[in-house]
Amino acid sequence: METEIKKVTTKEIISYLAEKFPACFSVEGPAKPLKVGIFQDLAEQLAEDEQVSKTRLRQALRHYTSSWRYLKSVKAGAFRVDLAGEQVAEIDKEQADYAAKTLKESQEKFGNKKSDDSQAKKSYKGTKVSDKRSDKNKQNAKFKSVKSPKRGPKKPVEPLKPVESDALKVGTQVRVKVGNSPMPAVITEIAGSDISVQLTSGMIVKTQLEHIFL
Repeated sequence: METEIKKVTTKEIISYLAEKFPACFSVEGPAKPLKVGIFQDLAEQLAEDEQVSKTRLRQALRHYTSSWRYLKSVKAGAFRVDLAGEQVAEIDKEQADYAAKTLKESQEKFGNKKSDDSQAKKSYKGTKVSDKRSDKNKQNAKFKSVKSPKRGPKKPVEPLKPVESDALKVGTQVRVKVGNSPMPAVITEIAGSDISVQLTSGMIVKTQLEHIFL
């Protein structure tokens, strides 16, 4: 014997009801207003049906009767139907007004939620751009604040004087041309044509006589 699969979702149960009671339930198109107390009728009809529990059935029925499609069908002058699709009671103005009010509130709630979500996304995007600009401005301000102060007029550079070899002595303060700029240094060692000097940074540099000046 093939085992029946139990219906657990609201969609599955409504589809199942539309299949078993097509004159009463539907899954698309205009819905029919249901008889008051139809849950009891369904419970009796499906008492031996293991595919649908009473709890799930009640939830599915509540979902079905609160849908916009169903609420639009509850109008004054329309008739409620039983499981066989037979008309059993006419809908009065009070019932129709209540359905219309419920429909309006549901649509407004959905519309406001949609609008709020849209505004939230716009706000998030706007904040994101604003934050980026703000961060960029802060970075620029920080960069400006750490810039070196304006320097005054440059001091005239003293002319370089070549050093005679016999004037070279350990401990003599000289200027050594490293690259294109002369740097202050002290002679630390003289070994033939190789002369070692110590720069103000502490670095020892080996150089030649032609790169040393007073």
